[in-house]
Amino acid sequence: MTQRIGVYPGTFDPLTLGHMDIIRRGAKLVDRLVIGVTTNPSKSPMFTLEERMATVRREVAEIGGAIDVVAFDSLLMDFATREGASMIVRGLRAVADFEYEYQMAGMNQQLNRHVETVFLMADVALQPIASRLVKEIALYGGDVAKFVSPSVREELAARVEAIGRKGS
Repeated sequence: MTQRIGVYPGTFDPLTLGHMDIIRRGAKLVDRLVIGVTTNPSKSPMFTLEERMATVRREVAEIGGAIDVVAFDSLLMDFATREGASMIVRGLRAVADFEYEYQMAGMNQQLNRHVETVFLMADVALQPIASRLVKEIALYGGDVAKFVSPSVREELAARVEAIGRKGS
């Protein structure tokens, strides 16, 4: 029997409870889930690629199962092919996410018709969480405990302290 491999790509800067929800649920759909941690030229990461990978590895260790964390800096479909994936797992929070993800899924299908995109709706309680907003809240001294794990919260606080909190 062929192993079902899925890829869940993202920058995970920082890794949120919303990401963890999709990882837990996505891992149930496949025999092996590859979390692809990427750079994104349109985003300015707060954490280095190595820091983000270490965070994701630490946080998913509790889940168990066949979950790998791999860095990539290429087209998603090239990465999926290299990993032997037949599925891309994506989380959806709102209509705006759907419009973007729908377009991306269509483009990816044009690049490789053998890899399907599967959308998972975010848990209702986690729908408003976005890494971009979590970083902004942290930079302005707000409490991010509802959005990230305790260890990610500590990492954010240390990083904000190191770069100097806005508004100080």
